Amino acid sequence: MTYVNTSDISPQMFVTVLLFLLVIAPMFSLGILRLFQGKKKAGLLLMASGVGVYVVFQLIMSLFFEH
Repeated sequence: MTYVNTSDISPQMFVTVLLFLLVIAPMFSLGILRLFQGKKKAGLLLMASGVGVYVVFQLIMSLFFEH
């Protein structure tokens, strides 16, 4: 069994990742749900918003947490 060393993750990075995951994951899952319900516009809008938030997340991570 292999363990991952998480001791070098700062509390600020942990909180940032946690907050973005609480936004990105629900957007994608709600988008897929709306697509299955036949609401294409709402589903695609939610999924596009999730991609947009992911891009913002990548920008923030590269600007503030670069090693």
